[in-house]
Amino acid sequence: MQVIKYAFQQHGDERGQLVALEEFKDIPFEIKRVYYMYDTGQGVRRGFHAHKSLEQILICIHGSCKILLDNGGEKKIVPLECPYEGLYVSNAMWREMYDFSPDAVLMVLASDYYKEEDYIRSYDDFLEYVKNQESGKAEK
Repeated sequence: MQVIKYAFQQHGDERGQLVALEEFKDIPFEIKRVYYMYDTGQGVRRGFHAHKSLEQILICIHGSCKILLDNGGEKKIVPLECPYEGLYVSNAMWREMYDFSPDAVLMVLASDYYKEEDYIRSYDDFLEYVKNQESGKAEK
């Protein structure tokens, strides 16, 4: 599994730092939805799903957290600790977010609007989906 992290350009001086993000330039897709998580309690894990087509960039704009990525065959834990760093999460990728620092704010940039039918919320269903995707590629 390849983990793709983006280091966004920082602009700063004695006044502070600024990061500007533009779709198709800094972000590899059109941004149709932005949301963020904060005040996540100690020991709480979030996510526990995959998407059929949605792509995302996760940015911990304050504090830190960890992301477990699982493609159905391999798992990797990716720390997010810098507000200028984004983690690309492709479709067909199970994700769990955890180990949030008390001050963590995790922002998500998404390639599409919220569509419940795009979610895979059962891990067993996810594994079946990945297996079917792989067998479909082999048939082509």
